[in-house]
Amino acid sequence: MTDSILNAVTVVLYESQDSINIGGVVRAMKNMGVRDLRLIRPCPYDPNRVEQVAHDTRDIVERIQHFETIDEALADCVYVVGFSGRRQAARWQRHTPRTAAVDLLEFAQQGRVAIMFGREDHGLPNEALDRSNAICTIPTTEHFSLNVAQACLLALYELHMLAGDATKRLPPPRHAAGSPSKDDVERTFADMRNALTAIRYFGTRNEELMMRTFRSLVFRANPDQRELLLIRTASIEVLRTIERETRQAVQRALAAVGHGDTTAVDIDADPVTVSQADDGPAA
Repeated sequence: MTDSILNAVTVVLYESQDSINIGGVVRAMKNMGVRDLRLIRPCPYDPNRVEQVAHDTRDIVERIQHFETIDEALADCVYVVGFSGRRQAARWQRHTPRTAAVDLLEFAQQGRVAIMFGREDHGLPNEALDRSNAICTIPTTEHFSLNVAQACLLALYELHMLAGDATKRLPPPRHAAGSPSKDDVERTFADMRNALTAIRYFGTRNEELMMRTFRSLVFRANPDQRELLLIRTASIEVLRTIERETRQAVQRALAAVGHGDTTAVDIDADPVTVSQADDGPAA
């Protein structure tokens, strides 16, 4: 397992409500050679109880990480597949566990990848699906409800079987520039939203639905780090340009007032603040 590509695979459980299901997921991970489990706001659980449900899994249980938000749990991941059986309005890219495994192992050569499962009662919320590069639905009969541990086992089985061939001869990286992390992606969408707001693009449109469509478009395009940086740089430059033009208009108006021309004081411009996220890309 030391050199296995499956070491780059993470299982993420969102708000698990039953410690037995956590144990079932741990059992599936042990069987299929995956060790990294991340829990987002789980129910209280006893690690010893989990080990009773899933024997000989201390190496996984001791490594479990806990997070308060989805973004924190996915920050270092370059590709995420959310599992959901619900019909969605937005056109997310859809996979079965078998087709999802192909992309997951391809991206696992570049960084950490994740498969994410939701609550036992409601599944993954839209917030989690928005942060998924693709959505996976397990084909079943009309009785489509699956226990989270069962769904996880099916997903990991496909990864395990495919990795048996993939680890013998790895294809070259998909993008020479590498895939962006989820943190890079979320910062880009934040700057994009700010730029579109500044130019009053949304107007009477539903802002959340429009941003979800942009997310779907970007995820289908599958940009590398350099390509995503172009989007973010363009968004930041829009904000800086508006700020610069607004400042110059104010200066012209003040100069006009100084010369007695009070008609130039009326400026139809909103103040704009450029994104201050860390050390954003220079214009």
